[in-house]
Amino acid sequence: MSIVTVEPACPGAVFITLNRPDKRNAFDWEMLEAFTAVIDALEADRETRVAIIRSALDRVFVAGGDISVMRDLSVADGTRFVYAGHRLMRRLEESPVVFIAAIGGFALGGGTELALSCDCVVASEAATFGLPEVSIGLFPGWGGSQRLPRVVGVQRAKELIYSGRRIPAEEAYRLGLCSIVVPADELDAAAVRMAESFIANSPTAIERVKHAITQGSKVSLDQGLVIEAEAWTTNLSSPNRREGLAAFLEKRKPEFTVD
Repeated sequence: MSIVTVEPACPGAVFITLNRPDKRNAFDWEMLEAFTAVIDALEADRETRVAIIRSALDRVFVAGGDISVMRDLSVADGTRFVYAGHRLMRRLEESPVVFIAAIGGFALGGGTELALSCDCVVASEAATFGLPEVSIGLFPGWGGSQRLPRVVGVQRAKELIYSGRRIPAEEAYRLGLCSIVVPADELDAAAVRMAESFIANSPTAIERVKHAITQGSKVSLDQGLVIEAEAWTTNLSSPNRREGLAAFLEKRKPEFTVD
């Protein structure tokens, strides 16, 4: 079985399932390449609007980067590895596809960084987050040191990264690391319900507002408002905008299409 597989979840959405059991889904070069190839295919398939990332392993989402790979990295190869991770996380963050992480176990190191790069996170009560890299002589290098402070604040992010402690699901929810916490046996269903709630709405509007949120969060408020206005006016030319407003006035359900 492939280490990264894709299968239907509901109309308009797919499951991306990670399955590298011998390494607890830790990322190596092969997994980075396989995941990137899946994103390429999903973006080419305009009918897929939402992708739910999950694990085939019990109580493990992603254990981080593959330690056996990182142990032997030269500085040159390490540079390639860190930027390859950056590229993958940026792809998730900036893709027109909406990514939901469905986390039912340990999401440590690169697993938490993967979650931070997704649009939304659904966690089971068994989920555990954390950036423990300092305990093995590293620190978060796939965006954790930059995205975590933007979610939880600088001081809290420093405490979490400096201590490397593990964060249970309920605390992760309070910190804003996940959108919802559900019983373990409801994880996939909850992620699908979230996906369906997105798919019911205008794909053009969601794609443009994802762009506005993602890019606007990196700049000042004034610059962000310019990004928002540009995305909003671009959305005006969409047939989905006209259909949505017409449906509202006609008191009917809109019939959105993929532009």
